[in-house]
Amino acid sequence: MNVTEQAERAYLEEIKERLTLAIKRGDDAVKQFSNELREKKQYIHEHQSSMDDADMVAADQSINRMAFTGEAAVARRRRLLKLGQSPYFGRLDFTPQGKPEAAVYIGIYSFLDEQQRQNLIYDWRAPISSMFYDYELGEAAYTTPSGTIQGTIGRKRQYKIRDGRLEFILENDVNIHDDVLQRELAKSSDDKLKNIVATIQRDQNAVIRNETAPVMVIQGVAGSGKTSIALHRIAFLLYRYRETIAAKDILIISPNKVFADYISNVLPELGEEYIPELGMEELAADLLDRQYAFQTFFEQVAALLENPDPAFVERIRFKSSGEFLRQLNQYLLHVENNYFTYSELRVGKTVVPLPVILAKFKTYHRVPVLKRFALVAQEVRDYVRGATGRKLTGPEKATIGEAIPRMFKFHQVLDLYQDFYRWLGRPELFRYDHRRSLEYADVFALIYLRLRLEGISAYEQVKHLVVDEMQDYTPMQYAVLARVFSCRKTILGDVSQTVNPYSASSAETIERVFPQAEVVKLFRSYRSTLEITAFAQRITPNPDLIPLERHGPEPLVVRFDNQAEELQGIQQLVATFQSDGNQSLGIICKTLRQATEVHQALQAPGVQLLTAESTTFTEGVIITTAHLAKGLEFDEVIVPFADARTYRTEVDRGMLYIACTRAMHRLTLTHSRPVTAFLATHAGNDARGE
Repeated sequence: MNVTEQAERAYLEEIKERLTLAIKRGDDAVKQFSNELREKKQYIHEHQSSMDDADMVAADQSINRMAFTGEAAVARRRRLLKLGQSPYFGRLDFTPQGKPEAAVYIGIYSFLDEQQRQNLIYDWRAPISSMFYDYELGEAAYTTPSGTIQGTIGRKRQYKIRDGRLEFILENDVNIHDDVLQRELAKSSDDKLKNIVATIQRDQNAVIRNETAPVMVIQGVAGSGKTSIALHRIAFLLYRYRETIAAKDILIISPNKVFADYISNVLPELGEEYIPELGMEELAADLLDRQYAFQTFFEQVAALLENPDPAFVERIRFKSSGEFLRQLNQYLLHVENNYFTYSELRVGKTVVPLPVILAKFKTYHRVPVLKRFALVAQEVRDYVRGATGRKLTGPEKATIGEAIPRMFKFHQVLDLYQDFYRWLGRPELFRYDHRRSLEYADVFALIYLRLRLEGISAYEQVKHLVVDEMQDYTPMQYAVLARVFSCRKTILGDVSQTVNPYSASSAETIERVFPQAEVVKLFRSYRSTLEITAFAQRITPNPDLIPLERHGPEPLVVRFDNQAEELQGIQQLVATFQSDGNQSLGIICKTLRQATEVHQALQAPGVQLLTAESTTFTEGVIITTAHLAKGLEFDEVIVPFADARTYRTEVDRGMLYIACTRAMHRLTLTHSRPVTAFLATHAGNDARGE
């Protein structure tokens, strides 16, 4: 049972040998499929003149089958090669009731020795593997399609195997993850989010393996691993329901392209294909058929940060409320009951009475209002044909087709949206002319009206929707998502990390749109040291947050005499970082203007400026805004211009909190003007810039 370390090392070598043999067999299989495919194509090429249609169809099907089998063999080989680098990370010795004890080794993929028909490594998503995350030593159980298996865990071990070499073994009889978790968290960050299969915690595992929730809402504090959990949940569902759902059937709504790139490695690492992702603005443009130019969320936030005009704030605040959605639904009821100005219709000598037209209109109450006209017109034509006992002429048909839509007050969704504000008695809340773009706060309300009045069929192929940064979306946006995507959903975010408090949604807000939602709250933070977490907590307190006991240097608030000295000080901090062995430094500013200013001042090789147009996230020194840094993490963070003029409003407080909570190991804030009031409690940490 591989009790000693020596036995474990010998077992690892044995597994690697078996993997090598399996890879060799896989190579032979791929070569064979390739040769057979080439021969089949050659045969068809040479004999196609004598083949009939049925022969050609059969030949095509045969080629497709061979190609599919070959692709599966290539994918299996790729998985085996990855297992060769790190075959497994965990082990539990489990004794099912009435059966002998067995050692269960757990890895990223399963590995079956086909010659001996023996499962040597279990996929982390397999039912039996769930015990590794959910139980300590003693009584345990796992659920299978045929029922629950009860038994006892007698041993748990965790391994770190890198490039096929065993680096350490941990024998655990309390909590299997703590030591490994500490080691993993103490390491430098990378240019991509990594899989966390070796360190999944019990509360995280419950979220990942939840199969019943139609909508799962994950409210997680900064650094709780909620994005990783959502991606691992997708990997689990793809494994569990592989017969009915594939990677192409899932859609991720991500906040920006940089974030999409940052998370792009996780699913391939877990053996899954690339999953389609879309930004909220791309979704909006698609649902509006690209008819309107509109302000982006980034531009809305930038406008709030640079010049928070009270009227602009009021428009955003109202349109981000649940009341706004309620009023728009009331208006739609008003439209349904009042905007069809019924009158009798004369077609030649035949009069179609008003009650007949009204009845026809009401018959189609399940059809969106603006789509009913053609249906009602056809009903009226049938009525006239029945009344006259003859076929209608072309002009008569046209008369009816033109008359029915004219009975409705408006024909364009935009006109109805503008009318909504008149109906509300608040016309000043809608600012738009055709030469300018729509305000971002109006975009999804317009889409919602279009869905209700015209009906849009889109994205029916999506079987699971993932929405990240849930706090940045409004009830109106969630109402649109609910109508466009009828599939299951995983929605995640942190209300403490909102970049626009006037339009923030909490888990409770989302529950009102999705009453069937299951809400999970994750309070443990894994990203930052205890010192950085305590510092950030004083900016935006969250009494529920539980930091992990990992220590590092105290954050510094560094004062300079003027801005030139401050920029020089930042330059020195960058030079120190580049020589200390860490992988990533984030210089996080409030606005893009400030970020550009710092970027120009540094002018150092390898320093990257991240903007809303950026598409990749790389290691090294990154300069960006708090808005774009959300979801990312860095070994070290510098927050420039932490003064009272830069950080003064509630929006600014949120930005400062987000900036500080990106740091894993070291945090420095700089200022040359009086420090922001949000850091007044940190005066004791103040260090003089040299």
